[in-house]
Amino acid sequence: MEPAAPPASDRPARLPLLAVREVVLLPHASLSLSVGREKSIKALEAGMRAGHFVAVTTQKKAALEDPSPDDLYPTGVLAYIDHLLPMPDGTLKAFLQGVCRVRLASIAMSATAGHWQAELVYPEEASTRTPETQAAMRQALQVFEEYLKLSRRAPAESATALAQISDPSRLADTIADKAVTKVEDRQALLELSAPAKRLESVIALVNGEIEILTLDRKIHSRVRAQIQKTQKEYYLTEQMKAIQKELRQKDDFAKEIEEIREKVKAAKMPKAAEEAALKEIGRLEKMMPFSPESTVSRTYLDWMTALPWSKRTKDKLDLKRAADILARDHYGLEKAKDRILEYLAVSRLTRKLRGPILCFVGPPGVGKTSLGRSIAEALGRRFVRISLGGVRDEAEIRGHRRTYIGSLPGRIIQSLRKAKTRNPVFLLDEVDKMGMDWRGDPAAALLEVLDPEQNSTFLDHYLDSEFDLSSVMFVCTANTLEGIPVSLLDRLEILRFAGYTQAEKLAIAKAHLLPKQVRLHGLKETQVAISDAALERAIQEYTREAGVRNLEREIANMCRKAAREVVEKGPATVAVDAENLPKFLGIPKYQPEEKSQNAVGVATGLAWTEVGGQILHIEVISYPGKGEIQITGKLGTVMQESAKAALSYIKAVAGRLGVSDAIFRNRNFHIHVPEGAVPKDGPSAGVALATALASHVTGRPVIERLAMTGEITLQGRVLPIGGLKEKVLAAHRSGVKIVLFPEGNRKDLEEIPAEVQAALQLKPVSSVDEVLSLALMPVARKGRSARTPAAPDWKGRQAGSPAPGYTPPPA
Repeated sequence: MEPAAPPASDRPARLPLLAVREVVLLPHASLSLSVGREKSIKALEAGMRAGHFVAVTTQKKAALEDPSPDDLYPTGVLAYIDHLLPMPDGTLKAFLQGVCRVRLASIAMSATAGHWQAELVYPEEASTRTPETQAAMRQALQVFEEYLKLSRRAPAESATALAQISDPSRLADTIADKAVTKVEDRQALLELSAPAKRLESVIALVNGEIEILTLDRKIHSRVRAQIQKTQKEYYLTEQMKAIQKELRQKDDFAKEIEEIREKVKAAKMPKAAEEAALKEIGRLEKMMPFSPESTVSRTYLDWMTALPWSKRTKDKLDLKRAADILARDHYGLEKAKDRILEYLAVSRLTRKLRGPILCFVGPPGVGKTSLGRSIAEALGRRFVRISLGGVRDEAEIRGHRRTYIGSLPGRIIQSLRKAKTRNPVFLLDEVDKMGMDWRGDPAAALLEVLDPEQNSTFLDHYLDSEFDLSSVMFVCTANTLEGIPVSLLDRLEILRFAGYTQAEKLAIAKAHLLPKQVRLHGLKETQVAISDAALERAIQEYTREAGVRNLEREIANMCRKAAREVVEKGPATVAVDAENLPKFLGIPKYQPEEKSQNAVGVATGLAWTEVGGQILHIEVISYPGKGEIQITGKLGTVMQESAKAALSYIKAVAGRLGVSDAIFRNRNFHIHVPEGAVPKDGPSAGVALATALASHVTGRPVIERLAMTGEITLQGRVLPIGGLKEKVLAAHRSGVKIVLFPEGNRKDLEEIPAEVQAALQLKPVSSVDEVLSLALMPVARKGRSARTPAAPDWKGRQAGSPAPGYTPPPA
């Protein structure tokens, strides 16, 4: 219920002042607002204590957070505080009811109370009803009724309730509260104390609102009519198009269809592909130009016309030029270079040879990917590279079916479109890193791509038309063959890249890596001088790899340091030699020649990894027990079986080794391969395990700087292994001088560089007895210690002959 205005004698002359923003409270009107400013909250609380009354005025600028008295309107309202509601966020929800107008005679901040106090003056309002006032009241009611018909801000019953108001001042304020929205207009009405003038202003303001609402309705009706007209025009336009089609009149869409048809003819597709494209054009003609289906058809036809169905580059079959390019870009890799030159020679004679499917297999950094780029340059073809590492979706190869918007061809077709020729050099990188999941097996999808008997009819799911890939020269790269399925491997021509020797790395660094990094770092050839000795030391002490990727990083490190020195100090030349190399590269990471750790019960094996060969130290100890064996070092199943087979063989030949059987019954054996956090497995550590066990039980140390590789059987035969070249290169890098390898791998010696064979003594063996006779120190003779014997004379000895001074004990 609206509170009554207090009598003039009881009206408070001083009250707390509440400043509000973006709203004007009128007499006889209610207001609900959220109060958050501290002084406003205190003003309301003080008003509650002062009889529930507070003075309310409006800020001139709503953006001011802490206004001054000059920023407030001088005319406000005496408001009754119905109730206050504290909110969870610390604010107050206040419900106010306007009572009467007040003028703020003065405003002062109460230091103790923390809010404004205002001296109030109450203006006189004439309450007499003259004929003019009654006429204005009637006019205001009529205008308000018309406003209610156009507006939805108040219910239509509001006019009936207002007709019961006899006070002109209250009528004017009530209509203004319901129909006037602008803050400035409401404040102007609040400052008018004469009811007659206020009614005139209200009538004028409401008439303005009526005009705006009327115009709004006209605009709304006009827009609706325009929409109906547009729909009518669209219907008539479609009818006109149908008529034009019957009359064979060409509109823009028909011209576009004709252009696509001409592109199809110009593409010189195979007959089946051309028929499929023309059929799709026929479907497109029957579609709406801007429908989603037409977008799918347009995209399909765009792919069909953009593919190089008949475009190809002419091969440059100059063998000398190709050989010069391959030699310029790569050092070594003779087998791969010879294979490319053979392909060129046969192509020159036949002109119809299909592209080979080469697969370069080797550790990282040996030049597999860059060789593919050089092959493209040598042949005069475009080069395309796709990385298949991590690909798990078959659609990446075969494409997506055209069942949804956004489907695309596979990466094979996409790359051919970029190449703009049907016979590029196509590099499929990291084919051993592909995976498979519920979306299919991409390796299986590659079977059709890489099979010379099938790729002439390669079918992409998106195109749904065969594309001839037989002219493409495919080159694959992989770190290992284990990750490639057998069915796919059968279609590949394998070329192995084992790694580089120290001499080859030095030549590559001087001819390729150093000039490249000098150029990339903005240096001139005369500004930096890196000696051969510095490069050799960087190879030996800062890198330990099969390729040259880390070597290139170290050379880049030298160039960066040299560039900084040139900029800061300005020397004519920055010289890097073996002595000052640590200044540029820091502390050496590896010893120049890590000596073999062979000793009693310690043998050096050779292992193959996907990043090149590595040496493997195998240690054996025993302790009192019951003849049990313990194997540690995170070994795989194959190596654990090899260790058990080696121990069984040593037990079997214990008599020939001069060892009592009691040692195997009364002692436990522990075999350990250091670096236990690194997984190790493979069928080539059997001879090293057997040698370490034999050394331990006989007390004869293994020859220093000797390494071995090979698998054994229970009968003591040494079986062939794989990766001999990588293992021999690892032995050469690690300072090994003697390498024992299976007799069955003698054929692989031709792959090992001549300088490595000259630096190492490579001894083929066929039995474990030969291994032990060559690997173990001879039995000590009188006057000579077994632990410091003279080194045996290896030169001129046949494999398997006993070491000088050593005679195996009788069985």
